[in-house]
Amino acid sequence: MAKESIQIRGMSCAACVRRVEQGLDALEGVNSASVNFATGKASVEYNPDAVTSAALIAKIRDLGYDVVEAPAISGDKLPKTTVSIGGMHCAACVRRVEGALKAVPGVKDASVNLATSRATLVHAAGSLNVPALKETIDGAGYQFLGLIGETEVDPMEAASRSELAELKLKLVVGVVLSILIHIGSTPHFFPFLESIPHHLMLLTLFVMTTPAVFWVGSRFFIGAYKAARQRTSDMNTLVAVGALSAYLYSALVTFFPKFFESAGVTAHVYFDGAAMIITLILLGRFLEARAKGKTSAAIKRLMGLKPKTARVIRDGRETDIPIELVATGDEILVRPGEKIPTDGVVLSGVSAVDESMLTGESIPVGKEAGNEVFGATINKTGSFTFRATKVGAETALAQIIRLVEEAQGSKAPIQRVADRVASIFVPVVFGIAIVTFVVWYVFVPEPIFSRALLNFVSVLIIACPCAMGLATPTAVMVGTGLGAEKGILIKGGASRRLTSLTL
Repeated sequence: MAKESIQIRGMSCAACVRRVEQGLDALEGVNSASVNFATGKASVEYNPDAVTSAALIAKIRDLGYDVVEAPAISGDKLPKTTVSIGGMHCAACVRRVEGALKAVPGVKDASVNLATSRATLVHAAGSLNVPALKETIDGAGYQFLGLIGETEVDPMEAASRSELAELKLKLVVGVVLSILIHIGSTPHFFPFLESIPHHLMLLTLFVMTTPAVFWVGSRFFIGAYKAARQRTSDMNTLVAVGALSAYLYSALVTFFPKFFESAGVTAHVYFDGAAMIITLILLGRFLEARAKGKTSAAIKRLMGLKPKTARVIRDGRETDIPIELVATGDEILVRPGEKIPTDGVVLSGVSAVDESMLTGESIPVGKEAGNEVFGATINKTGSFTFRATKVGAETALAQIIRLVEEAQGSKAPIQRVADRVASIFVPVVFGIAIVTFVVWYVFVPEPIFSRALLNFVSVLIIACPCAMGLATPTAVMVGTGLGAEKGILIKGGASRRLTSLTL
């Protein structure tokens, strides 16, 4: 079985999590799929001989979601390195770069993504020659911009910033329009509005509410459409139906008032309710996105421990080079007070190294020829040279970062219960809303259609299951991040019972 972590975009609630998990589990060859809403990651365990990476990606996209950087998912068990490349403009550039990269010694396969300007290389462990890689890319007429994870920004982090900026813009517009619509809907509180003809005021409210509902709230309608395509429903469905019901009813009142007058119903508009629904739920989404964006600080601090350069001895000369250009087998000199650039074995010299960032032990550890050293630890006393044995994603620090990220994406048992509840929650809410409408329109004394519709919409809006799907994964994500910041590494979100041993 192979195990891969897939970054997914477009999930908006716990029902989305359930849909993706069930969709992936349904594929033949998939042993298990666990999706974490807070991190937007799916952890999939599958048989690479029975299902391909392309099939996993296709299934996720068929469900209405997207995968961040498709080359990151693969069933190949060989190590992978992602490289950022500048200067590519078209599909011909992609083919040219892929052909050049596949010719680099040690590279088994190469996949270039034009949209992200990145290449994912599959290679044998310790065989990737970064200087040769840089020379090949530069020689092909493009720019080698470094290895991802060393100098580049996480693509999901960039996407989160973009999403947060979009949410902020739509939230501001929604707040302004909602306030104006609310003022226009209550002219008795504002005497200067009473001189405006009633029908003209309704048209003005209609014009202002339309962008508030369909542009500011576009993510809810898109999410509801994706859910409907899969013959299911989620939180977006509740918001979309509630806001759309209030909007369409108010539009009918505005353009066909005689229909309600002939039925003996006092017609009221609820444009302010439709706009407020969208704006308030969007405010929750904005606060949620901002909180999730802050939880990766501990990972960034861990990555910040890595030194930026290394003093490599090549052809008898000492040269300072960027850490991403260090290759396995390079001989590196470390002086007192410097951070050790990468993992390796001491060749000559004697020193003491502070390894507290790995072990928690504050007393420096003596090092001499033949001893192992680890990247990001601090050389305290003497100088020494060592041979690099692990670089990039193979170092101990890189593996610690990966384990913490996996822990942030893990799923606690109680979260699975919340996901199951959320999967049946929305249909139950729809049933309750329909019963509410029937009761208020048929069985209460002096039934009024507008009042029955308002109660129907109210049931849909107040029933928000997002807290169930967000609270637990966010708690796991924040908790593991804070633990890493304090030097406590947590392997997963699930607790295990320890049995006592009698000696």
